[in-house]
Amino acid sequence: MGSIDEQMAQARHRITASDYYRMAEAGILGEADRVELIDGEIVDMAPIGSKHAFIVSRLARFFTLASNDSYLVSTQNPVRLDELSEPQPDLALLKPGNYMDRLPGPADVLLIVEVAHSSLNFDRDVKLTLYARHGIPEVWLLDLAGGELTVYREPVDGQYRVTRKPPASEGISPLLVPDVDLRLEVGKSWSVPF
Repeated sequence: MGSIDEQMAQARHRITASDYYRMAEAGILGEADRVELIDGEIVDMAPIGSKHAFIVSRLARFFTLASNDSYLVSTQNPVRLDELSEPQPDLALLKPGNYMDRLPGPADVLLIVEVAHSSLNFDRDVKLTLYARHGIPEVWLLDLAGGELTVYREPVDGQYRVTRKPPASEGISPLLVPDVDLRLEVGKSWSVPF
């Protein structure tokens, strides 16, 4: 018969991105709802605290100033991975382009940055696997509580083959944007990078 978890997994009705948008058009989901579509399920997003918001804003500023128009910085906006998944990463560096008529997809993404405070387990266990499965070339997971930055590269078969935790004393550059070098100021740490 199977465990209750297996039975519940079979009983779920997965919705598509089209269904998701129809729910918004019908008023079931409002603009104030902090949700994202993950593998056909609507998932509540963790509230954004002041530290999280500040660090995302500073990272967005850093990447924008460093871009020289070679990429677009997208902050907390959806990326359409497939018809069942439309996560909203904290930051995404995108290939230059016009995304007015479509959301960026996996082939448009150069880097995703997730800033985690209360969402660390979800970001690491669910979203990271989702990104790897869709071939996102690189993800940075900044754990504010643990004070660590973990860099994930080379997605193969739904997992990242290369995982690295650079020390705070070392600069880090995105694989596909090597001109950008993020270095912490003296005395700063990954838990308080700015």
